[in-house]
Amino acid sequence: MQYRSEGLQVVKVGPLGPFANNSYVVFDPARREAVVVDAPQESEKVLPHLEGLRVLGILITHRHGDHWGGIDVLREKTGAPIYCHADDAAGREVSGTLAHGQEVAVGGGTVRVLHTPGHTPGSICLLAGNHLISGDTLFPGGPGRTMKPEDLQQEIESIRTHLFALPDSTLVLPGHGDDTTIGDAKREYAVFASKSHPPDLCGDVTWLGS
Repeated sequence: MQYRSEGLQVVKVGPLGPFANNSYVVFDPARREAVVVDAPQESEKVLPHLEGLRVLGILITHRHGDHWGGIDVLREKTGAPIYCHADDAAGREVSGTLAHGQEVAVGGGTVRVLHTPGHTPGSICLLAGNHLISGDTLFPGGPGRTMKPEDLQQEIESIRTHLFALPDSTLVLPGHGDDTTIGDAKREYAVFASKSHPPDLCGDVTWLGS
């Protein structure tokens, strides 16, 4: 699936690998420059979408193996450097790190980094125009899975502070599954926020069902 966003185009490639991951190619069709977001298993299926493009970097939304399993294929075929947030860089062969608010140039456009910890300490989302690649931070119907209640609260704060500040029309492109919008997520979250929850709530939380 392909989207157009303020001079950049975004291609969604997936589902890939045993966990049905999505990978994304963000590129400037005029200048033929691109970045790849996430490298799950079966990343060789991303390669046809890179033909004729100069890949400036491979951006990893977070350190979990299902978003990293195809990194060797992409690195070998593109020669591109690999980047993630510093809090998720330990033990990974990265070329550099990405910080909150940093803008990554892609041709004549930019991709903005939003640090959204909770699912992992270094989870990031990437904003290309009005398209948000959300990794495992935000999905249709709820936040990404968390292991501890403190992680869930941190993730919700990340979503409320950084993602819900975006226009309602912003299209959310998650690390797995279907798309949503910020407007739909905000409406669903309002239901969640209107209810009381046990203090140990974490795991697979949904806005409407939890």
